[in-house]
Amino acid sequence: MNIVCLDMEGVLVPEIWIAFADEVGLPELRRTTRDEPDYGKLMDFRLGVLREHGLGLPRIQEVIARIDPLPGAREFLDELRRCTQVIILSDTFEQFAMPLMAKLNWPTLFCNSLQVAPDGQITGFSMRCPESKLTTVRGLQAMGFETIAAGDSFNDLGMIEASKAGFLFRSTDAIRRDHPELPAFDDYGEFLAAIKAAL
Repeated sequence: MNIVCLDMEGVLVPEIWIAFADEVGLPELRRTTRDEPDYGKLMDFRLGVLREHGLGLPRIQEVIARIDPLPGAREFLDELRRCTQVIILSDTFEQFAMPLMAKLNWPTLFCNSLQVAPDGQITGFSMRCPESKLTTVRGLQAMGFETIAAGDSFNDLGMIEASKAGFLFRSTDAIRRDHPELPAFDDYGEFLAAIKAAL
Protein backbone atom coordinates (compact mmCIF):
# COMPACT_ATOMS: atom_id res chain seq x y z
CA MET A 1 0.00 0.00 0.00
CA ASN A 2 1.21 3.47 -0.88
CA ILE A 3 1.12 6.61 1.23
CA VAL A 4 2.01 10.00 -0.23
CA CYS A 5 3.76 12.32 2.23
CA LEU A 6 3.60 15.99 1.31
CA ASP A 7 5.13 19.09 2.80
CA MET A 8 2.58 21.83 3.49
CA GLU A 9 4.07 25.31 3.21
CA GLY A 10 5.29 26.15 -0.27
CA VAL A 11 3.58 23.04 -1.68
CA LEU A 12 -0.07 23.50 -0.69
CA VAL A 13 -0.21 26.87 1.06
CA PRO A 14 1.97 29.99 1.04
CA GLU A 15 4.79 30.23 3.56
CA ILE A 16 3.18 31.41 6.81
CA TRP A 17 6.26 33.20 8.13
CA ILE A 18 6.76 35.10 4.87
CA ALA A 19 3.13 36.26 4.92
CA PHE A 20 3.50 37.34 8.53
CA ALA A 21 6.83 39.07 7.89
CA ASP A 22 5.28 41.10 5.09
CA GLU A 23 2.23 41.96 7.18
CA VAL A 24 4.21 43.30 10.15
CA GLY A 25 7.13 44.75 8.18
CA LEU A 26 9.88 42.51 9.57
CA PRO A 27 11.81 41.17 6.57
CA GLU A 28 14.12 39.13 8.80
CA LEU A 29 11.18 36.79 9.45
CA ARG A 30 11.08 35.87 5.76
CA ARG A 31 13.80 33.26 6.40
CA THR A 32 12.40 29.74 5.97
CA THR A 33 13.67 26.17 5.72
CA ARG A 34 14.49 26.99 2.11
CA ASP A 35 17.23 29.26 3.51
CA GLU A 36 18.19 27.61 6.82
CA PRO A 37 18.61 23.81 7.03
CA ASP A 38 18.77 23.80 10.87
CA TYR A 39 15.12 24.06 11.95
CA GLY A 40 15.88 24.52 15.64
CA LYS A 41 18.23 27.40 14.88
CA LEU A 42 15.62 28.96 12.58
CA MET A 43 12.84 28.73 15.19
CA ASP A 44 15.04 30.14 17.96
CA PHE A 45 15.79 33.09 15.69
CA ARG A 46 12.10 33.61 14.89
CA LEU A 47 11.03 33.50 18.54
CA GLY A 48 13.76 36.00 19.41
CA VAL A 49 12.43 38.44 16.80
CA LEU A 50 8.86 37.99 18.07
CA ARG A 51 9.95 38.69 21.67
CA GLU A 52 11.94 41.75 20.59
CA HIS A 53 8.90 43.24 18.89
CA GLY A 54 6.24 42.13 21.38
CA LEU A 55 4.42 39.93 18.88
CA GLY A 56 2.51 36.83 19.99
CA LEU A 57 0.38 34.02 18.67
CA PRO A 58 -2.87 36.01 18.31
CA ARG A 59 -1.22 38.43 15.86
CA ILE A 60 0.17 35.56 13.80
CA GLN A 61 -3.20 33.81 13.78
CA GLU A 62 -4.85 37.00 12.48
CA VAL A 63 -2.59 36.80 9.43
CA ILE A 64 -3.07 33.04 8.98
CA ALA A 65 -6.86 33.50 8.94
CA ARG A 66 -6.46 35.49 5.69
CA ILE A 67 -4.15 32.97 3.96
CA ASP A 68 -5.70 30.77 1.29
CA PRO A 69 -4.25 27.61 -0.26
CA LEU A 70 -2.14 28.08 -3.37
CA PRO A 71 -4.27 28.22 -6.54
CA GLY A 72 -5.12 24.67 -7.55
CA ALA A 73 -3.84 23.10 -4.32
CA ARG A 74 -7.19 21.94 -2.97
CA GLU A 75 -8.21 20.40 -6.30
CA PHE A 76 -4.82 18.67 -6.57
CA LEU A 77 -5.10 17.31 -3.04
CA ASP A 78 -8.72 16.20 -3.48
CA GLU A 79 -7.81 14.27 -6.63
CA LEU A 80 -4.74 12.73 -5.02
CA ARG A 81 -6.77 11.59 -2.00
CA ARG A 82 -9.17 9.82 -4.37
CA CYS A 83 -6.22 7.74 -5.62
CA THR A 84 -4.28 6.96 -2.45
CA GLN A 85 -3.71 7.82 1.19
CA VAL A 86 -2.05 11.18 1.86
CA ILE A 87 -0.39 12.59 4.98
CA ILE A 88 0.77 16.18 5.28
CA LEU A 89 4.12 16.16 7.10
CA SER A 90 4.97 19.66 8.21
CA ASP A 91 7.33 21.35 10.63
CA THR A 92 4.64 23.96 11.26
CA PHE A 93 2.53 23.99 14.44
CA GLU A 94 -1.02 22.92 15.16
CA GLN A 95 -1.82 26.45 16.37
CA PHE A 96 -0.92 27.73 12.89
CA ALA A 97 -2.20 24.95 10.66
CA MET A 98 -5.80 24.22 11.65
CA PRO A 99 -7.45 27.09 9.70
CA LEU A 100 -5.48 26.03 6.63
CA MET A 101 -6.49 22.38 7.01
CA ALA A 102 -10.14 23.48 6.97
CA LYS A 103 -9.52 25.23 3.63
CA LEU A 104 -7.88 22.06 2.27
CA ASN A 105 -10.84 19.81 3.19
CA TRP A 106 -9.22 18.41 6.36
CA PRO A 107 -6.36 16.17 5.16
CA THR A 108 -4.39 14.24 7.77
CA LEU A 109 -1.66 16.44 9.24
CA PHE A 110 1.34 15.50 11.36
CA CYS A 111 3.02 18.62 12.77
CA ASN A 112 4.41 20.14 15.97
CA SER A 113 3.17 22.29 18.87
CA LEU A 114 3.96 25.72 20.23
CA GLN A 115 4.35 26.54 23.90
CA VAL A 116 2.24 29.64 24.52
CA ALA A 117 1.95 31.79 27.66
CA PRO A 118 -1.46 33.01 28.86
CA ASP A 119 -0.75 36.44 27.35
CA GLY A 120 -0.21 34.86 23.91
CA GLN A 121 3.58 35.09 23.88
CA ILE A 122 5.20 32.10 22.20
CA THR A 123 7.70 30.84 24.75
CA GLY A 124 8.96 27.75 22.94
CA PHE A 125 8.10 24.87 20.66
CA SER A 126 7.86 21.10 20.92
CA MET A 127 8.90 18.96 17.98
CA ARG A 128 6.84 15.80 17.57
CA CYS A 129 10.03 13.74 17.21
CA PRO A 130 13.61 14.28 15.96
CA GLU A 131 13.86 14.66 12.17
CA SER A 132 10.08 14.39 12.14
CA LYS A 133 9.53 13.98 8.41
CA LEU A 134 12.22 11.36 7.87
CA THR A 135 11.32 9.56 11.11
CA THR A 136 7.66 9.40 10.07
CA VAL A 137 8.47 8.05 6.60
CA ARG A 138 10.70 5.37 8.10
CA GLY A 139 7.99 4.50 10.60
CA LEU A 140 5.43 4.12 7.82
CA GLN A 141 7.84 1.94 5.89
CA ALA A 142 8.41 -0.22 8.97
CA MET A 143 4.64 -0.81 9.05
CA GLY A 144 4.69 -2.10 5.47
CA PHE A 145 3.78 1.05 3.55
CA GLU A 146 5.59 2.28 0.47
CA THR A 147 6.09 6.03 0.62
CA ILE A 148 6.16 8.69 -2.05
CA ALA A 149 7.29 12.08 -0.76
CA ALA A 150 7.47 15.64 -2.01
CA GLY A 151 8.45 19.04 -0.69
CA ASP A 152 10.29 22.22 -1.49
CA SER A 153 12.88 22.76 1.26
CA PHE A 154 16.00 21.41 2.93
CA ASN A 155 13.95 19.78 5.68
CA ASP A 156 12.06 17.72 3.08
CA LEU A 157 15.11 16.11 1.48
CA GLY A 158 15.44 13.29 4.01
CA MET A 159 11.91 11.99 3.50
CA ILE A 160 12.15 12.46 -0.27
CA GLU A 161 15.40 10.55 -0.57
CA ALA A 162 14.18 7.74 1.74
CA SER A 163 11.01 7.11 -0.29
CA LYS A 164 10.47 4.83 -3.27
CA ALA A 165 9.75 7.97 -5.31
CA GLY A 166 10.42 11.56 -4.39
CA PHE A 167 9.81 14.94 -5.96
CA LEU A 168 10.59 18.60 -5.51
CA PHE A 169 7.67 20.98 -5.96
CA ARG A 170 8.19 24.71 -6.41
CA SER A 171 11.62 24.43 -4.84
CA THR A 172 14.49 26.88 -5.06
CA ASP A 173 16.99 26.95 -7.91
CA ALA A 174 19.77 26.15 -5.43
CA ILE A 175 18.07 23.00 -4.09
CA ARG A 176 17.20 21.85 -7.61
CA ARG A 177 20.79 22.43 -8.71
CA ASP A 178 22.17 20.49 -5.74
CA HIS A 179 19.74 17.59 -6.33
CA PRO A 180 19.43 17.07 -10.08
CA GLU A 181 18.45 13.45 -9.44
CA LEU A 182 15.07 14.58 -8.03
CA PRO A 183 12.29 15.33 -10.53
CA ALA A 184 11.13 18.91 -9.99
CA PHE A 185 7.75 20.39 -10.82
CA ASP A 186 5.99 23.75 -10.64
CA ASP A 187 2.62 22.74 -12.08
CA TYR A 188 0.05 20.71 -10.11
CA GLY A 189 -1.11 18.81 -13.20
CA GLU A 190 2.38 17.54 -14.03
CA PHE A 191 3.07 16.89 -10.34
CA LEU A 192 -0.10 14.82 -9.96
CA ALA A 193 0.70 12.81 -13.08
CA ALA A 194 4.19 12.02 -11.75
CA ILE A 195 2.80 10.86 -8.39
CA LYS A 196 0.15 8.70 -10.10
CA ALA A 197 2.85 7.13 -12.27
CA ALA A 198 4.81 6.23 -9.13
CA LEU A 199 1.84 4.64 -7.34
